[in-house]
Amino acid sequence: MAETRLAVSGAGGRMGQALVRLISESSDAVLTGALEHDQSEAIGKDSGILAGIGDNHIAVSSDTKSVLENCDGLIDFSTPEASCAFAESAGAQGIFHVIGTTGCTPEQDDKIQTSSEKAPIVKSGNMSLGVNLLSILVEQAAKSLAAEDFDIEVLEMHHRHKVDAPSGTALLLGQAAAVGREIDLEKKCVRVRDGITGAREIGTIGFAALRGGSVVGEHSVIFAGAGERVELAHYAQDRTLFASGALKAALWVKDKPVGLYSMRDVLGL
Repeated sequence: MAETRLAVSGAGGRMGQALVRLISESSDAVLTGALEHDQSEAIGKDSGILAGIGDNHIAVSSDTKSVLENCDGLIDFSTPEASCAFAESAGAQGIFHVIGTTGCTPEQDDKIQTSSEKAPIVKSGNMSLGVNLLSILVEQAAKSLAAEDFDIEVLEMHHRHKVDAPSGTALLLGQAAAVGREIDLEKKCVRVRDGITGAREIGTIGFAALRGGSVVGEHSVIFAGAGERVELAHYAQDRTLFASGALKAALWVKDKPVGLYSMRDVLGL
């Protein structure tokens, strides 16, 4: 079976470099392109050297069209604006697109949904098996523990460089809780508490975000009742697990029809 030809966006960043390393070790995939925005200091540099694996003769480029013409699919950890543009370009080229970017607005999600009508897309706030399994447990717990008896709080912590909050994973877990409770997360979420807030409204889902140091990602969903508390948690110790999940998604989606998929689809959950 021929190797799947992959391009990586954000190739100069931590996730991009992890993907370049992982793809170099794969017997099922080969790196054919590396992308960055045109102001990146990585432009023109060898993506293998940046990733610490030595010269792979694939220079980081900002020429999306030429890079996508030479691959079967794109793995993308970038920015919401860039991911929307990549989704449109991938759709035009008819190649698959794996999106690990977080922080998308509802309007940007709609654009990605539209692009998935032209080419298959996997999009997830977290690519790890553990987190996606956790989301199922959260959904089940939220369904079983009544809103009148248990309040739900989602707590997350990430490294100091993360730019969006709550994290994509926190929102994924909050959405799982909302599905379990059969409520609209946007109408029932509380993301900020400051000053005299009054008593907590029954049935809401709260979010708290912590930032600092080099924390890869820690998430817990707390079900707080009278006299007892249930906590479901996931702790990421190495971002390679996200790269591994993204590569798994790419190899899974390459033969799928057009449409928007999640990591639950990829993992058969």
